[in-house]
Order: sequence, then structure tokens, then C-alpha cells
Amino acid sequence: MAILQPTGIVGKVEGLYLVADSGKSIASEAVDQVAAGSTGFEGDCHSSLTREGCARTKAQYPIGTNVRNVRQVTIVSVEDLAAIAQDMGLPEINPEWLGATMCVSGIPDFTLVPPSSRLIFPDGTGLVVDMENEPCAWPGKQIEKHHPGFGRHFVGNARNRRGVTGWVEREGTIAVGDAVRLHVPPLQVYQPGASHERIRVA
Repeated sequence: MAILQPTGIVGKVEGLYLVADSGKSIASEAVDQVAAGSTGFEGDCHSSLTREGCARTKAQYPIGTNVRNVRQVTIVSVEDLAAIAQDMGLPEINPEWLGATMCVSGIPDFTLVPPSSRLIFPDGTGLVVDMENEPCAWPGKQIEKHHPGFGRHFVGNARNRRGVTGWVEREGTIAVGDAVRLHVPPLQVYQPGASHERIRVA
């Protein structure tokens, strides 16, 4: 039996975005569709097979080490962004301010989907979820430009809501409005030496 199983959870692609040059600004710009290749989204500055290790991987490798790029895409959800905005006292938070490359709706608790989950699109395109995207100060700087005085509140309110990072497993095309089905691995808490029954998500 295949360990990854499709669930009954089907979301929708609400937005697609590209970041031109994250060295100048993390903000992304909306597009109608993207070509998802083995290196990521065509035209996005994060597109590559490998990248330099940074502060996020310094516990594993020295900064600057060439590592596999599992941060080709950054995905957020409408529901998570709405919750962040509400708790910050803002009318909305746009995906572009967070440097997102995709925004979805209809997948509950999206930021908490298990690592190694797959997002499968109508033409067979597949994205692998690497892990939760830890909130940092850079989106707060973008929010500050639009809502002065609020940017500093982003990190504390975005925990477990910042979305996920991932990479392209199967190439194809993704368009705004596409359905996206969630596939998940069996879930269990890692406790060395203990035996646990695997939980499957319907």
C-alpha cells in the first residue's frame, strides 16, 4: 500500500505570485499562472535546485553550505492570513507582503499540514510540503509600509499561520482557480523506542 494517501480535502488556488529579486524586496507580484519546473516556479528568484544554507539550517550545516533547495515555493492560506490580520487589528494581509508564491483556500489549518504532504493539481503537477515556514521580521517590514505601527506585531501573531515552504516534485502548470487535493503521510508522534498506531487522515 502506498504510504502517501489522497484525502477528501480539496482546496483552491486563490493566487499565484513571483518574487523578482528578494535581495531588493521580499514582496511578490501576482500572475495568472505559473510554469512549475524541477527548479521551482519559472521567473521566481527562489527557483533553483540548490541554495546556500542560511540561518534556518545553521544547526545542521555551516551558513553558506550548498544544500538542496526545499524552499522553492512559499504557500499561505486565505484562512491563516485572515486570522493573522484579525489578531493584529488589520482589515487584511496580502500574500504579496509575505513574499508568498501561492495562496490557497479550503485546506483547514493549512500551516500545520504534515511535512512530506503533497499538493496535487488538475494536470498532475505535484508540490511537496517541506515544513512550516517560521515567521520572521521581513514581512513585518512590508506590512509597516502599508500600515505604519503594525509591522512589529506580525511575528507573534503569525506563529503556526505563516504557511509552508515546499518544492516541485512533478512538473506542470498551475493556474489561479485550480483545485488542489491534499495527500498526506500517516501521522504519528516521534518517540524513540515507543510503538504507535499510525493515524490516517480521511
